[in-house]
Amino acid sequence: MKASQLTGVFLDAATMGQDIDLELLNALPLDWISYPYTSPNEVLERSNNAQVIITNKVKLDASVLSQLPDLKLICVAATGMDNIDLIAADALGVAVKNAKNYAGNSVAQLVFSLILELLNNTSKYSQRVQQGYWSKSKSFCLLDFPISELTNKTLGLIGYGTLAKSVEKIAAAFDMKVIISDHKDANTVREGRVSFDEVLKTSDVISIHCPLTAKTTNLISAAELNLMKSNAVIINTARGGIINEADLIEALQQNKILGAGVDVLTVEPPRADHLMLNTPLDNLIITPHIAWASVEARQRLLQQVCDNITEHFAL
Repeated sequence: MKASQLTGVFLDAATMGQDIDLELLNALPLDWISYPYTSPNEVLERSNNAQVIITNKVKLDASVLSQLPDLKLICVAATGMDNIDLIAADALGVAVKNAKNYAGNSVAQLVFSLILELLNNTSKYSQRVQQGYWSKSKSFCLLDFPISELTNKTLGLIGYGTLAKSVEKIAAAFDMKVIISDHKDANTVREGRVSFDEVLKTSDVISIHCPLTAKTTNLISAAELNLMKSNAVIINTARGGIINEADLIEALQQNKILGAGVDVLTVEPPRADHLMLNTPLDNLIITPHIAWASVEARQRLLQQVCDNITEHFAL
């Protein structure tokens, strides 16, 4: 197929943000149509006659794919491909390519932003200043909230891919001890790994970096949270559903753990009445799935999407 005959559609271009350069995509020899967002009932109409689909989170299931005979390539503008029916795509001869290893620095930076906020209480101190507490203080400083150093603390990593290794590098700069969890159901512990339960029991900070699968759904529930130290914090920048949200809320309410920072929820965007958003807790930080989203990471992601298209069609 000649490049001049190729047509492509980006179904949810707004998920890339407005602050990156899309000229990389526009420079490809394809006729593009980009939509900010696409609802499920719009997918077929907008994808009709397209040889290339780019999607971040728009779902492409078997019923949709079977009605797109011209489709040759799906480019997922993310690493996770759970929104694509990969079995159906393979049966139909549609290639599916994702982006990899583009967000390590961005994810690690947010992980430590959450850790440091939980251990330094920076925002709480800033609020006290704005509220006038410092001006009224008899002392030169306020010591209303505990501050704890990371040096010599143990960081437990659950999942040990590129993202976790980026976190590990920063931990080394803080002189933290890093331990890596083996699988929860492992019969033997691999060299260089620590048993899952031992990671929970001994870590001061736990950072989750595994994919969401049937085995990792509710990987961290009440039983696992009860194993953790009462002064430990847990960070999830992986996928919502890996931590049982109701059990996490209960653990935080009862001070079974010191705190939690989560960048992902089971449903995104969450409903306004979501439990995690409507339980007042000063030891819980929730960010809106932004760990991947530095400007630099999103630009690298777009470059990979373009490279995937160029390679597939030999442009």
